[in-house]
Amino acid sequence: MAQSQQFKSNSKLEKVLTQGHFAVSGEVGPPKGTGAEGIREKGAMLKEYTDALNVTDNQTAIVRMCSLAGCTVLKQVGADPLMQIVCRDRNRLAIQADVLGAVALGINNFLCLSGDHQKFGNHPNAKGVYDLDSTQLIATLRQMRDEKKFICGEDISGDMPMFIGAAANPYADPFEFRVTRLAKKVNAGADFIQTQAIYDIDKFARYMELVRDMGLDKRTHILAGIIPVRASGMARYMKNFVPGVAVPQSLIDRMKTAEDKGGEDKKQRAEYGREEGISISLELIERVRQIPGVHGIHIMAVNWEEIVPVLVERAGLYPRPQVL
Repeated sequence: MAQSQQFKSNSKLEKVLTQGHFAVSGEVGPPKGTGAEGIREKGAMLKEYTDALNVTDNQTAIVRMCSLAGCTVLKQVGADPLMQIVCRDRNRLAIQADVLGAVALGINNFLCLSGDHQKFGNHPNAKGVYDLDSTQLIATLRQMRDEKKFICGEDISGDMPMFIGAAANPYADPFEFRVTRLAKKVNAGADFIQTQAIYDIDKFARYMELVRDMGLDKRTHILAGIIPVRASGMARYMKNFVPGVAVPQSLIDRMKTAEDKGGEDKKQRAEYGREEGISISLELIERVRQIPGVHGIHIMAVNWEEIVPVLVERAGLYPRPQVL
């Protein structure tokens, strides 16, 4: 069967998932400036350990190099980029134009997001656009790919190979409606899902049970979010200030106990904390791999990208599958 009949894009992530392998995606945050060397270095370091690398789009509403440029730089070093698009900053004209440009540059993976509210960023007085919401954005990209039409109904010239993704938060309230919201995104055309960070495995397992009950695990590919924690303070901050992240107190206590082994020596405390954080991440990866319907992990190693190869190797997920 021809590749065009098997796959919707030339995405390595799509091929890995479609062929039944357990996928690994990562993340690269672009700089607050024009220097692209950091993206190149991270891409070169992570490309052999991941199947796709997200490039964030003004994450936390802070101005950074655009995702399209960051993805292009990753392509230059041989990584398979995943372009994030938020609804906060662009209307439907700009979004569709960016997608055309990305596909023309060989970018095939897209993640559709609402975007953090601008009041939390470095331009709190910026006007939010939200011409489309995240579900409408998914449907727009699906229409551009499958029907080769813009929102207005006009035809698109040229091929539109795209692997379309969305985000999901298994922990936000009300919990009972989380899977209903996921179903809307899947119905709109989401080929894969990257979840918020998973720490409370038992609650995530209940979420996945509801996902399976609706048959959504057969219609999309779910990648469980993993944020490696390297200090008890980081875990405590996420528990108290990051919406939708459920960090059990037992995890914070475990990190604190490990750090205390270093006594008053700050360097030793940090080292013990990092090692415990690695152990916790590996345990989380192993447990989510046992949950039916989970097709991969998405590692968000915020300012700690060098730990990704360590986790992937120790979790037995390296080398990555070679797909054609």
